[in-house]
Amino acid sequence: MGKFQEDAKKLLDNVGGKENIAAVSHCATRMRFVLNDPAKADTAAIEKIPSVKGTFTNAGQFQVIIGNEVPQFYNEFSAISGLEGVSKEQGKAAAKQNLNPVQRAISVLAEIFTPLIPALVIGGLILGFRNVLEGIPFGFLDGQKIVEVSQFWSGVNSFLWLIGEAIFQFLPVGITWSITKKMGTTQILGIVLGITLVSPQLLNAYSVASTAAADIPFWDFGFAHVNMIGYQAQVIPAMLAGFLLAYLEIFFRKVIPQAVSMIFVPLFALVPTVIAAHVILGPIGWAIGSWISDIVNAGLTSSFNWLFGAVFGFMYAPLVITGLHHMTNAIDLQLIADFHSTNLWPMIALSNIAQGSAVLAVVFMHRGNKDEEQVSIPAMISCYLGVTEPAMFGINLKYIYPFVAGMIGSACAGLFSTLFDVKAISIGVGGLPGILSIVPQYYLAFFGAMLIAVVVPFVLTYIFRVKGIFNKLDPVDEATGKLFVEEN
Repeated sequence: MGKFQEDAKKLLDNVGGKENIAAVSHCATRMRFVLNDPAKADTAAIEKIPSVKGTFTNAGQFQVIIGNEVPQFYNEFSAISGLEGVSKEQGKAAAKQNLNPVQRAISVLAEIFTPLIPALVIGGLILGFRNVLEGIPFGFLDGQKIVEVSQFWSGVNSFLWLIGEAIFQFLPVGITWSITKKMGTTQILGIVLGITLVSPQLLNAYSVASTAAADIPFWDFGFAHVNMIGYQAQVIPAMLAGFLLAYLEIFFRKVIPQAVSMIFVPLFALVPTVIAAHVILGPIGWAIGSWISDIVNAGLTSSFNWLFGAVFGFMYAPLVITGLHHMTNAIDLQLIADFHSTNLWPMIALSNIAQGSAVLAVVFMHRGNKDEEQVSIPAMISCYLGVTEPAMFGINLKYIYPFVAGMIGSACAGLFSTLFDVKAISIGVGGLPGILSIVPQYYLAFFGAMLIAVVVPFVLTYIFRVKGIFNKLDPVDEATGKLFVEEN
């Protein structure tokens, strides 16, 4: 008998049996199910299975946390169920049957930005490092900055901008490529389209505001003039253009004969899209993006910004559960494009820290529970580095009270951050390393907000457990009044 055979059989029974499974796959630590009827899954019984560390539902998939041994578990589950697994991408496609239209739209947005995250993280680290080199006057350098006293570091600083510029100013290329990848269309056409939005022959988007209308270059078609404006760092124009290209290519694939499709499909898809991008979609997308960023910026800079910061800090973790947090990537990038900084990203980094600190409190109170520590300790580290899902789904939502404590701590830190008008110049680096993205003059204020995001959730998590607040699954020993750990 295999190590997980009995547990796999229990899992199969408690997800509703073979007939209730539309698709099954696994990732690094979790089994991923697409269920025909999610209501048939008995989560309480599943979470009592010894091998199971927790469950959650996300993006239409019922996910069961197993841990690092999930490949072996998956193999035994497949043998018992007789089900062939699918790839993660096929699983996501199948999961859309369980999503409503809003969830599907958010899922699409997530699939566009997820492939860009590695570049955004690296870009954020690079800009953060350049912050240190060119933005901070050091006392031991007589108040001068590093680039002012060292030719070597000045050269490094200049060289690193090559990468930072490629990631952020040429972001539309990544977006249009990612859309074609997600839509299953020709990716090189997406790259070409993106380049036409940021071509050096166009007026740089950052120079438009300072350029007189009469001095903006244009294409003269005789009967009409079209402004030669670039869309560097613009998100919405690139998204609109990318989707138009993808849908045109899909349409022309169906109507153009296969014998000449290689010639005419790219021609009829790309050329009209580039025209539409500069004549219609670009200006409209720019206006929409500016409108959204103006509203958010108004909230962050108003006399009630403290309230905005507290509400956003409190609600960000629930947004992660729904997937709606992916919208903030577009808003952050638009804020940076329009105002050269964002007040939103610091609060996201603080929310990461707050949820991690709640897990830290659980680790402290449950010390000695070796099974749970296999999930909680890596999840805590992941949170502090900017990825909260393992902590929230594996620990905090399981017990509820740590999740609420993290939300309150995040609200307090967000309020503090907005009161001091803390700004970031890039996104992608969350958690504790998020300080590298902060404008240097706000380092001290952000450090104070980080301290709040560590202390408040830790203390509240302890209090909530002891007092039984939001705590139904993790009781205190009534006989002794002391904390105790329930065996999983």
